[in-house]
Amino acid sequence: MKGSQFVVVVLLMAAQPLSAAEAPLADAAESKNFAAVRTLLEQKADVKAPQADGMTALHWAAHHDKAETVKALLSAGADARAANRYGVTPLWLACTNGTTEIVELLLEAGADANSVLTGGETVLMTAARTGRPGPVRALVARKADVNARERRGQTALMWAAAEGHVEVVDILLKAGADFQTPLRSGFTPLFFAVRDGRTAVVFRLVEAGVKVNDNMQPRANGVPVGKATSPLLLAVENGHFELAVALLKAGADPNERPAGYAALHAVSWVRKPIRGDGDPPPTGSGNVSSLELVRQLATHKADLNIRLEKGESGRGRFTTTGSTPFLLAARTADIPLMRLLLELRADPQLTNADDSPPLLAAAGVGALGDGDEAAATEEECVAAVKLLLDLGADINAVDKNGETAMHGAAYQSLPRLARLLADRNADIRVWNRKNKWSWTPLMIAQGHRPGNFRPAPETIAAIEAILKPDGVGPPRDTGGK
Repeated sequence: MKGSQFVVVVLLMAAQPLSAAEAPLADAAESKNFAAVRTLLEQKADVKAPQADGMTALHWAAHHDKAETVKALLSAGADARAANRYGVTPLWLACTNGTTEIVELLLEAGADANSVLTGGETVLMTAARTGRPGPVRALVARKADVNARERRGQTALMWAAAEGHVEVVDILLKAGADFQTPLRSGFTPLFFAVRDGRTAVVFRLVEAGVKVNDNMQPRANGVPVGKATSPLLLAVENGHFELAVALLKAGADPNERPAGYAALHAVSWVRKPIRGDGDPPPTGSGNVSSLELVRQLATHKADLNIRLEKGESGRGRFTTTGSTPFLLAARTADIPLMRLLLELRADPQLTNADDSPPLLAAAGVGALGDGDEAAATEEECVAAVKLLLDLGADINAVDKNGETAMHGAAYQSLPRLARLLADRNADIRVWNRKNKWSWTPLMIAQGHRPGNFRPAPETIAAIEAILKPDGVGPPRDTGGK
């Protein structure tokens, strides 16, 4: 059930009469007994009599979309401005249905084109969200305020843009609707349209003067807060790849990093987000795949080795700062994306700010948050590591934190990967050492890692089996020195 339908149901359920004897005309209209309504009108029943919470026969006729009954009730003196206990008017119900004839009848009878529900929602907002142009034109012709804002600051144009109602957007723009002033969240009509993949609306707004590289920046008391974004990034992160390509063709900058990352970085986590408590991939829209988007980004001069400026880091965590798109693809073991980036001539050797190469990222270096699982399965991690080793990656690479590929296998509890590294001659003297936080791979498998302190028996057994043949044990505790 959509939000607007839910509101109608709730308001009408709350409007059930407490006494059936006080408003027979309203009761008849509620029950759709329109023959009884005609009879009661002939008998001069009180046409304005409300039910217990203010619902009148005119409310119910508008709700049931009965134009002839609405006309008859108005001719008999029904109050077109009547509001029930919740501020609901017949006009609001007619706008919810999107019925032009009834909206015009009510406006001609004196209904207020600027009437407002308790939350600040105007009838024009309701009509804009419903999306039928007739009621919107009728309200605008009666001087409805096209720039009125509800309690969260949203306007009728924002609602129409989010729903993708192109004709309504055109009417509101022609009537002078503000398409530039953002909410505190930074959202404008353009960003509502981009978020929901409303391509036609996006380009109507571009034609009106919005720039495709204008950024959205949340603010509190006039001060920037949270992360900024661009139309291109918002389209990519919501899976609207066809819209993203259209924005590129309209001049969107593929290398813009308003929050420190570019579109190519975003592709990696949109394709394969962290499992568990992480978000699922977006539903998205259009007929362009994420890999085709990557090709289009390259065609439009995206820097294939662009680095992530402001990433995550922390004790025992993987540092994303400085990561390239290829390194992030390796981190999620996204082999199709890795191969495509290689085909496009991305550099597979570049490291992050901690000098961690793609091999360590693919192996799983860095703990995840509580309840999270790596984006890749163990099988995918093994395949990604094999690919990188075949490309010449150094199996004994060590980053600034003293982490190795074997540390990664321990972090993510990947016993098969640990055995693969041993089979490929990973040097025990290199990886069987404490990292910056005084953890060896075995200690990490035993539970020495942030966010997940449970031991991983299979991984412990795999690492111990690798150490045992050479008579190598864990390093002696030297007090962290």
